[in-house]
Amino acid sequence: MNFLSGHPWWLMVLAGIGILAVGTGMVTLFSSWGNRPGRIWADQISPVDADGFMRPLAALLGVPLRRGGRIELINNGDAWMEVLLRDIADARLSITFSVYIWEPGRMSDRIFEALKARASAGVEVRVLLDGLGGMKCPEESVKELEAVGGKVATFRPPHLGKLLRFNQRNHRRAIVMDGVVGHTGGMAVGDKWLGDARDPGEWRDAMLRVTGCAVESVQCAFAEHWAYVTGEVLNGEKYFPQYQDGDSSLRTLGLVSSPAPEEHPLGVFLFMAFLASKERLWITTPYFVPDEHTLYVIKRQAREGVDVRVLVPNEHIDARTIRRAAQRYYAQLMDAGVKVYEYQPTMMHTKLIVIDGKFSIVGSANLDIRSKQLNQENVIGALDPVLAQKLEATFLKDLESARQIDPAEWKRRGLGARVLERVTAFFSEQF
Repeated sequence: MNFLSGHPWWLMVLAGIGILAVGTGMVTLFSSWGNRPGRIWADQISPVDADGFMRPLAALLGVPLRRGGRIELINNGDAWMEVLLRDIADARLSITFSVYIWEPGRMSDRIFEALKARASAGVEVRVLLDGLGGMKCPEESVKELEAVGGKVATFRPPHLGKLLRFNQRNHRRAIVMDGVVGHTGGMAVGDKWLGDARDPGEWRDAMLRVTGCAVESVQCAFAEHWAYVTGEVLNGEKYFPQYQDGDSSLRTLGLVSSPAPEEHPLGVFLFMAFLASKERLWITTPYFVPDEHTLYVIKRQAREGVDVRVLVPNEHIDARTIRRAAQRYYAQLMDAGVKVYEYQPTMMHTKLIVIDGKFSIVGSANLDIRSKQLNQENVIGALDPVLAQKLEATFLKDLESARQIDPAEWKRRGLGARVLERVTAFFSEQF
């Protein structure tokens, strides 16, 4: 009481406003309160290969269900660079290029040289950098590309007064040549993506080369943000050509996710896909910090007899706090019957989900709260047993270099580790 009486009223009002502002910021950034419904459920769900799965899901998400095209899996950076540079060299009309990270180095130099060559030849080249992930993109290379006709823009650069918006990043991978060949997945531009995952300096990752009508969603992932940043709306045959794919068995739905406070389409997509699993649900993700709904459905499927496996990085990770937060879930996952593995040789950055050897989810998203509620992402859901079987083979190959977490051993971990898991979990809404 003496403290209160010793200060003028206006100072106390200002102090109260400050405390309220800090408290509001903490709730906004680190609490799930008001961010999600208390429960998500579905009365019934068809198997992933039934017409009653993809058609209603596409309608629910407000995206078209496409038939046709081809999706090719490309493992690790050396193989991807060979394919990417060839596709860039073959472009005759347009190139749109967006990834999250862009760092200087050999990979950046090679890509810029390829883009400059096509721009000099009259191809319309557009590059969209993220305001955070692209901060290290070499300015001299950007100027050289612009000097030969290329266009470069930045998504949400830092501005005072717009810090919450700056927190919501463009994490999409959307690279398209002539509107007919697209690339998406986990890789970006940085020398850690070169190589073949042979040592800790070469990250383990994967990209998808997409052709045919499935390219359209990858192009949309770029064009939407390009219009938002520059005001230029891309359209016409250079970017969205007519596709003639015949009766290909491949069926896809492409989700371009822009989360809003009351709308998390990626979360709904993953929940419904996981719930539809009947035999196998195999997940590879670099950052595993699921919200309560995703965690529930993963454990539920394991208890129902589905073979659920989760493959994540070990200590070779670029964000140790996220790994600690992920480890908080290990015990309850294993108690439900989920098998948890940590990849040993290098950083595991692959983002692949395969269900029942038939349905696959590939793209830029991690299995964390940030991807579902904060970041701009793009993923493709593909019903194609051939692709799914390749992804399963890749998953099993990666398990050969992984260590399965032993439940009994895990329960004996020290008190310090448990405390760190609890502390880092406080920040889960931002991971």
